[in-house]
Amino acid sequence: MAKVKLKLPKLGMSMDEATIAEWHVKTGDKVAVGQEIYAVETDKSTQDVECPFEGTLTVIAEVGQTCQIGEIVAEIELSS
Repeated sequence: MAKVKLKLPKLGMSMDEATIAEWHVKTGDKVAVGQEIYAVETDKSTQDVECPFEGTLTVIAEVGQTCQIGEIVAEIELSS
């Protein structure tokens, strides 16, 4: 099965990095398109990030970890 790497998206014009505030799912959970899977915190706000694919999630970035835009935060093994 194919795996897709999920990268930290740029959610605001001035955003260069964000901290993983919370995972709403855990490694091994099935996720769906549009499902909110984690929250990121910047100096201005906290926002939820939606899943762009359907499959099984593997968390890479831990809660409290600060990540740069484009850094891999999770992988999804795509459903067949």
